[in-house]
Amino acid sequence: MTRVAVFVDTQNVYYTAREAYGRHVDYRKLFAQTTFGREVLTARCYAIDKGDPRQREFQAILRSIGFDVQLKSFIQRADGSAKGDWDVGITLDAIEYAARADVIVLVSGDGDFDLLAQRIREVHGACVEVYGVPKLTAASLMNAATRFFPIDHGLLIK
Repeated sequence: MTRVAVFVDTQNVYYTAREAYGRHVDYRKLFAQTTFGREVLTARCYAIDKGDPRQREFQAILRSIGFDVQLKSFIQRADGSAKGDWDVGITLDAIEYAARADVIVLVSGDGDFDLLAQRIREVHGACVEVYGVPKLTAASLMNAATRFFPIDHGLLIK
């Protein structure tokens, strides 16, 4: 059976789906599509924790679907800007799992992951599937992937 590890850049997916479609990703469908007929080594969603009750409810839903939710505290800087991305955490986890997975799934449109996808393919020989909103996914990431799957109406909440 094909072994898969799924890594979801939750913030990126939330904002790109909202911008492109004005809708939210259906995480049940996403989980089903990325894991169907495969042995799941891990399925992780990376999110920022602001302590908001609606966010906590969403995180509970993700856990009930089968995702392991990784949280990082939201940092508000003195100048009013905010920090809270998971790029390094996703990268470290994906590299760790690439040694034993046949397929690495990256759910993000962030071009910063193009080197990760390329390296996983070259060094570990794993297939890299990227899911992203087509018009908001970096071309470099799509090109670095083995396969690109669009997040479009079929993966959105109706």
